[in-house]
Amino acid sequence: MHKVLTIGEVLVEIVATTRGNGFLEAQPLVGPFPSGAPAIFIDQVGKMGTPCAIVSRVGDDDFGRVNIERLRADGVDVSGIEVASGESTGSAFVRYRDDGSRAFVYNIRHAACGKLRPTAASEALVESCTHLHVMGSALSAPELGAMVMDAARRIKARGGTISFDPNLRPELLDAPGMRQALDAVLAMTDLFMPSGEELFLFDSGRDEAGAVAAMLDRGIRTVVVKRGAGGASLFEKGRRVDATPLPVQEIDPTGAGDTFGGAFLSLWLAGTDPAQALRLANAAGARAVTRLGPMEGTSTRAELDALLSEEKAEQ
Repeated sequence: MHKVLTIGEVLVEIVATTRGNGFLEAQPLVGPFPSGAPAIFIDQVGKMGTPCAIVSRVGDDDFGRVNIERLRADGVDVSGIEVASGESTGSAFVRYRDDGSRAFVYNIRHAACGKLRPTAASEALVESCTHLHVMGSALSAPELGAMVMDAARRIKARGGTISFDPNLRPELLDAPGMRQALDAVLAMTDLFMPSGEELFLFDSGRDEAGAVAAMLDRGIRTVVVKRGAGGASLFEKGRRVDATPLPVQEIDPTGAGDTFGGAFLSLWLAGTDPAQALRLANAAGARAVTRLGPMEGTSTRAELDALLSEEKAEQ
């Protein structure tokens, strides 16, 4: 059976209960919620019953413990999370604006996860896992990026597979060495999962069909374009499958793309029919936005089946 590995930040998210632009005045807050894009993703993989693990670093504090306990309870191997005495777990404070966009205050670079380095436990996981999920944002930090690239090369060299979610703000593309790192990851990628406009980060044109064709011509087996409230589309050589959006009441969209990705990868690795895998992943993303907190809406397969059954009954 496959075992999935991801490497990156684990942090807590604390959310303002009011809407507005930022934190220049005191706001009522709720949290802490377990968070971090790699952590949300791998929690969903664990919820699907797929063996999985994460390499990260947290402080010896309650914020670190709330993450480790949640991940462990949901089936994630947490042996690769280093607990750093005397350091603090990363955090993100978020406030939603009236238009639905978000203002963040991050503590990541100078938190425990900002000092992530290889350990004996992380090396053991790289050796034991058969699939690596790469978050593009990890490549913008030199030391973390080097760990991810080393793991990708080692897992790929022994016949493993790689999935890649750009999860990348456009301004990060100008970071030294970023373009070269992205090209190196794409050359190893089997499953590519961009969100909307991220598809065009690697293609100078604005034509979706052309950009997808270029990705498939690189040797990527499957391209899945996440469209948020617009559903999702899957592309393989000679195949296109679309999943229509599910009508849900959005409460908190943070982490929905990571939840979608975790569900789809689990099904893809299991050889699930692509159309069914896309529908279930689309349901995972939809269910995720109905809960406050980025990891609160991760789903089991039974919960996804139930959501799709409810949606079908209402049609």
